[in-house]
Amino acid sequence: MDKVPIVSQLGSGRSDSPASAVLRVEDAHKYYDLGETRVHALRGVSLEIQRGEFVAIMGASGSGKSTFMNILGCLDRLSSGRYLLEGSDVSGHDKKALALIRNEKIGFVFQGFNLLARTTALENTELPTLYSKIDKSERRKRANDALMMVGLAERAQHFPSQMSGGQQQRVAIARALVNRPSILLADEPTGNLDSRTSVEIMEIFQHLNDIGGLTIVLVTHELDIAQFAKRVLVFRDGKIRKDDPVLNRPRASEVLKTLPTLED
Repeated sequence: MDKVPIVSQLGSGRSDSPASAVLRVEDAHKYYDLGETRVHALRGVSLEIQRGEFVAIMGASGSGKSTFMNILGCLDRLSSGRYLLEGSDVSGHDKKALALIRNEKIGFVFQGFNLLARTTALENTELPTLYSKIDKSERRKRANDALMMVGLAERAQHFPSQMSGGQQQRVAIARALVNRPSILLADEPTGNLDSRTSVEIMEIFQHLNDIGGLTIVLVTHELDIAQFAKRVLVFRDGKIRKDDPVLNRPRASEVLKTLPTLED
C-alpha cells in the first residue's frame, strides 16, 4: 500500500477544546416493540468518549453494540436517557436536524463499500459535499484532499470496478472524511477484506487518529482488529461489560512487515 500522507486538513471541522468529551451518553435505554414483544436493546448505558480517542466496540449478535452505534451516528433515537454530541443534547432532535448533524459532524464507513458503480473515486468521495453549502471548486478540492489522506490520489479517475476491495474501502473512508467530521464511525470496515488488506485499513485509521487527531469508534467482531484501537468496549445483554485500554497496542505499519504480500 502507498505511504499514508500527513492529514493536515482534518482539524478544521472540530471544536478547539483539546480534552473535551466529543460523545457522552447518559443512562441510555432503547426499546423495540416487535409485535407483542418488547426488546430492551440498551439497558442504562453511560459512557464518555474523549476527543481524539480510538475506541473499538465488540459483542455478540444481540448484545446492543449495533443499536449503540446507530444512536452515536444519529441514525436512531433513545427511548430514554441523553446523548450529547460535542456538548449538545441531540436526544430530542427531529429527523431533519439529525440528518444535518450526520452530514456535518459524523463520517460513516461500512462493511459494504456502498460506492456508486458508474462514478469515479473522486466523484464518490465528493457525494457528501453535495448537501453542504460549499461551491464546486471547494468540493473538488476537499475530495482530492481526502483521497490523498488515504493514499489514493492517483486513483481519482478510476471506477470501483477498476479497484481492489481494499482500494474501494479506502475510497469509502475518503468519502467519510470529505466533510471533515468530528467523529468517524466504522461498522465492521474490514469484514469483506483479507487479512493483509484489513491491517492496511487499520494503518489508515491509526494514522488518522494519531496524526490527524480524529476520534474513531469502530465496531468489529475480530479481536485482532480491535487491538489496533486504544480502548475496547465489550457489550453483552444491552450493557457495557468491559471497558479497558489496549495494552501493548500493535502498530499496523509494523504488523504489515510480517505479512505476505499478494505477490507472495
